[in-house]
Amino acid sequence: MSSDFEGYEQDFAVLTAEITGRIGKVPKLLGDEKKQMVANVEKQLEEARELLEQMELEVREIPPQSRGMYSSRMRSYKQEMGKLEADFKRSRIAYSDEVRNELLGDDGNSSENQRAHLLDNTERLERSSRRLEAGYQIAVETEQIGQEMLENLSQDREKIQRSRERLRETDANLGKSSRILTGMLRR
Repeated sequence: MSSDFEGYEQDFAVLTAEITGRIGKVPKLLGDEKKQMVANVEKQLEEARELLEQMELEVREIPPQSRGMYSSRMRSYKQEMGKLEADFKRSRIAYSDEVRNELLGDDGNSSENQRAHLLDNTERLERSSRRLEAGYQIAVETEQIGQEMLENLSQDREKIQRSRERLRETDANLGKSSRILTGMLRR
């Protein structure tokens, strides 16, 4: 089950990488090439949405105790998908913005600085998200290990209690045997 999920994850990673590359090309293309590239990207975005749906179905079939880790991964994939769709929208209108800036004599330095600043912030957010996700995964694993240790301790406690009860029974039997032997020696 999780192997299917991991296969979908790999497909999703490859597909999103292709989409990202194509999105970067869209503003540079003209006419029919741009239309064809836009159609290809839209088709790939639809494939990515379908992969997300398949992954979501797989997550629903995973046992509840290990579902949390997969759910957090799904949230990050959905965020990535939303980012791709937003980037795609921006890339489709980027060319028209470039033409407008050229016609109006806008050099775009301030917007480039803002864009660079936004990209830096986005990268920082992504790094923080990855760190948070890794921390969450560690917490889930630690919780599972703790649960297993508690179960083992509980089993050990039961064994010790059973052994103690057997010792009490044996002590009682030895006491009876001692009284019987003492009585037999007196006779």
